[in-house]
Amino acid sequence: MACQWCESVNVIESTNTVYWELPDGTKAIEIKETPCIECLDCNMTYQTDDTVSAIEEQLYLINTKLLDKTMSYQQLINQPRLLKRNYFDFSK
Repeated sequence: MACQWCESVNVIESTNTVYWELPDGTKAIEIKETPCIECLDCNMTYQTDDTVSAIEEQLYLINTKLLDKTMSYQQLINQPRLLKRNYFDFSK
């Protein structure tokens, strides 16, 4: 795996805290222990496209009114879904 920013191969998988705006724009939540990639050369820390997609899809499919202001990535992913899938995502 190479860094998306500097293309270095000196990267590690880690976790960090991110802040995400809910799809309806009513608030943002803090998501702790979110999987990320850390580049040891350019010091960039970022989420992969798969992680971003997982967060966004989950936020579309759950009752966001029940979310706390802070939660872990795993707590978010484990929230019960109202729908089985995002029927408006035509990229799949």
